[in-house]
Amino acid sequence: MTALACVLLLLAVLASLLLGAGDVGPARALAVLLGAGDEEARFVVGSLRLPRTLIGIGVGLALAVSGALLQAVSRNPLAEPGLLGVSAGAAFAVGVALWLGASTATLRVAVGQLGALLGCAAVLSVVRLRGVGSDPVRLVLAGAALSALLASLTALLLLFDQRSADEIRFWVIGSLSGRRLEDLLAVLPSLALALGLTLWLARPLAALALGERVAAGLGHHPGRVRLLVVLAVALLVGAATAIAGPIAFVGLVVPFAARALAGPDIRRTLWLCLPLGPLMVLGADVAARLLVSPAEMPLGVLTALLGAPVLVAVVRARRLPTL
Repeated sequence: MTALACVLLLLAVLASLLLGAGDVGPARALAVLLGAGDEEARFVVGSLRLPRTLIGIGVGLALAVSGALLQAVSRNPLAEPGLLGVSAGAAFAVGVALWLGASTATLRVAVGQLGALLGCAAVLSVVRLRGVGSDPVRLVLAGAALSALLASLTALLLLFDQRSADEIRFWVIGSLSGRRLEDLLAVLPSLALALGLTLWLARPLAALALGERVAAGLGHHPGRVRLLVVLAVALLVGAATAIAGPIAFVGLVVPFAARALAGPDIRRTLWLCLPLGPLMVLGADVAARLLVSPAEMPLGVLTALLGAPVLVAVVRARRLPTL
């Protein structure tokens, strides 16, 4: 199944390079990939579509893996960075950084990760409250309240400084448009560290799924595992939000599909999330370019349209799936 997902991801990458609004169609773009093509086509493919595609891969991977980690550590199928306030925390922090005039991608990434860390800590503190962590719907409602509060604070920033209002407004809708390769390079160290940490956490999380006592009996420390998950999620969500803005539901839909295909084992789920996350983001991004061409639909809007039915289906299920 992972091999098939990787093949589909390669097709999505090819579609992202070949398709888009403007005069450079698939034939001209393909000529560039084959080493030929005119100057305009080389600029569009090499300077616009290629960075956008690479950033889409990084964002999809980060959001999918962070969603799987949150769902595993909270044992809640509805846990997702966009629903629980983690992305909103990162978005508010980056919005403040933009308002203060942060000019470097590295600074925005660091601030975004700090905001995601605080949001993730707030989520897990809610999980530990009696009666909330055991109820997926109530947990999502608590996360929605936190997200609404942070979104309102982010909107207030638009009133304070008209100079940065347009930049914040463009960024907060969630999109890969206009992003530069330098933005991706700024988050690569964080993504590498978080993915390495995730690989190390896969076995402890699999043991934790059997219960804290079983995990402790196998030599793992549940408290330490949760703290490392918080760190990994903050690195992933902060990096993705800093370069693409808040993009919801990827962290819900992809782990949900991965578990349906690979089973409940968190290790198999994480492996399958690696290609499925970029596949969803790139597929949605290509659709966002073409659906209202020559204009473009924001990526965050399209992922919300795709993810909302999945959320409704899970909530309306007679019995929510257990993790």
